[in-house]
Amino acid sequence: MLEVKDINVFYGAVHALHDVSLHVSKGEIVSVVGANGAGKSTLMWTISSVVPHSSGSITFNGEPMPARADEAVKKGLAIVPERRHLFVSLSVMENIVMGSWLRDKKDKEAIERDMEYCFSLFPVLKQRLSQRSGTLSGGEQQMLAITRALMGKPELLLLDEPSLGLAPIIVESLFETFLRVRESGVTILLVEQNAAQALAISDRGYVMETGRVTRTGGGEELALDPEIRKAYLGE
Repeated sequence: MLEVKDINVFYGAVHALHDVSLHVSKGEIVSVVGANGAGKSTLMWTISSVVPHSSGSITFNGEPMPARADEAVKKGLAIVPERRHLFVSLSVMENIVMGSWLRDKKDKEAIERDMEYCFSLFPVLKQRLSQRSGTLSGGEQQMLAITRALMGKPELLLLDEPSLGLAPIIVESLFETFLRVRESGVTILLVEQNAAQALAISDRGYVMETGRVTRTGGGEELALDPEIRKAYLGE
């Protein structure tokens, strides 16, 4: 579904990504793990067509990824960015509606059906529809950010540090939800500092260090690797 091949990204004179390659097949959960500053978020913004790459290629379903982020969304990609970036002055319902903005408004029944599916994942949101999103708890805001992304009807969902700043019990619930989302037919690329939980639900994983992919393998294989456990799992 997604192939990233030898991409390089610069912020001015800073070389942020060095010949990064990865692939995600339909139906997979693939994780990218690494320390803060490894380039994981830059990778996600580059895949999303927000940050341009100077060389290399990104293809999605066999076609070049569009150069504009809105066109990438129309093609079937959605991102839940780090720190969520909700429309905090808008209500929960208004944020959800914004997620479906690029869909055909004539397809009202499908949009309503997808909204109910999201409420089945996060029932608390249905109780908060008129509440301003900026007043939600951190966990509820993350649920809303995921719902907003899912309302775009993506084939590929990018999740950038979804556990950041959340209590362990909320994180555990979110990762269980990611498995349910995958079961619904959505492929997932997950960026996480919480390597243990990310690799536990992943088919495959990539390890990034200072803008480079340094390791790749099955999720369980990486989770059991002594070097990975020492570097990222605190052992």
